[in-house]
Amino acid sequence: MPRPSLAAALALAATLSGCGGQSLDDYAAGTPRLDLREYLDGPLAASGIFFGRSGEAELRFTVDMVGEWEGSTGTLAEDFVYSDGRTEQRTWTLTFTDDRNFTATAHDVEGEAVGAQSGSAATMRYRLRLKREGGDEITVSMEDWFYLTEDGTLINRARMSKFGVTVGELIVTFRKLPR
Repeated sequence: MPRPSLAAALALAATLSGCGGQSLDDYAAGTPRLDLREYLDGPLAASGIFFGRSGEAELRFTVDMVGEWEGSTGTLAEDFVYSDGRTEQRTWTLTFTDDRNFTATAHDVEGEAVGAQSGSAATMRYRLRLKREGGDEITVSMEDWFYLTEDGTLINRARMSKFGVTVGELIVTFRKLPR
């Protein structure tokens, strides 16, 4: 089973269509307004579940994060703890090219993630290298959608696919913590 990843982090593509044919433009008028540069600034906590191909919940995890920004570039350091006892760290570097579009990199992402935000949502696509049991790696395509709720919770729905076939899904909730 591949090791799931949070795209907690986080980032997106300009007129992406994704889960169920949705478009980022569908959320342009949505409130509350999501700006990842503000939301991912400071300490955050997240928890999530990885659902395998069959739809069954296979793995739970928590993530402690800290985001820091300087202008249009930010870093998001993530510390994962999985229900099977494994731990993992990832640091994203996000760069906004304008108020809507951004790119992101991390050590286990091939090339750059491409993302965008509009209204109450954001999305990002990228290829992620995951370690499997036995030590080998698998590369999956990731499509992340982020939705900001009225109470300040950020919900992430991420679809993992290989050769166009869905191999798993993540559902993650993010909470900002006091500084």
